[in-house]
Amino acid sequence: MKPQITGGGTSAGTALAFVAGFVDAAAFIALTGLFTAHVTGNFVLIGAELIASSTGVLAKLLALPVFMGAVAGARILGLLLERRDADPLPWLLAVEAALLAGFGLCGTVLSPLDAPDGAPALAVGMLAVAAMGVQNAIGRLSLGHLAPTTVMTVSVSQAVIDATDLALGTAGNRAQTRARLLRVLPAIVAFAAGALCGAFGIAHLAFGCIALPFLVLVVLTVLAMAPADGTTAP
Repeated sequence: MKPQITGGGTSAGTALAFVAGFVDAAAFIALTGLFTAHVTGNFVLIGAELIASSTGVLAKLLALPVFMGAVAGARILGLLLERRDADPLPWLLAVEAALLAGFGLCGTVLSPLDAPDGAPALAVGMLAVAAMGVQNAIGRLSLGHLAPTTVMTVSVSQAVIDATDLALGTAGNRAQTRARLLRVLPAIVAFAAGALCGAFGIAHLAFGCIALPFLVLVVLTVLAMAPADGTTAP
């Protein structure tokens, strides 16, 4: 039987969007502007920092290959599990949780991270990037029916278009447009809330704040292991 969180509900996507927003904001503040959830943003920062002759370029250059490696690793693990008739979702969530735990623990142990391109900062940052790479893979491989949980630009654009069509009465199919809006809106709000919590968390609790998104992933992993019982999925 399929796990509960692969059903038609949006709670899993909302929770993962919160995690992504939290980690992206916390890492950005703690690691000199390193994007972890949407690593292509680092290209803009690389150009800006090269012109300004600042530091942190190496971490941003490494982010993309590490991110890609995490996605590829998640895909390979998923294929191996599928060949054994095992559901990849709980395992992938567990891997993400482990990487995120490593991010928090290493950040705590190795702090202060004075040199953005030093080995300690690179190790901490790449753990966060890898965790978000796995989450991106989860969204494509196991939870494709949910709204994206890491990059909100497309979702925000679609939400504005749908809201405008509903307000003007120009939606071709109001029920379908409303359903699409309600599918992406929780993820957008959760990502924003996660970013706020991550910013305040890293400022007041340092890397100890990563315990919150880690616990969210643990709960999702447990739910992913529980088969559906005929009730509505969360």
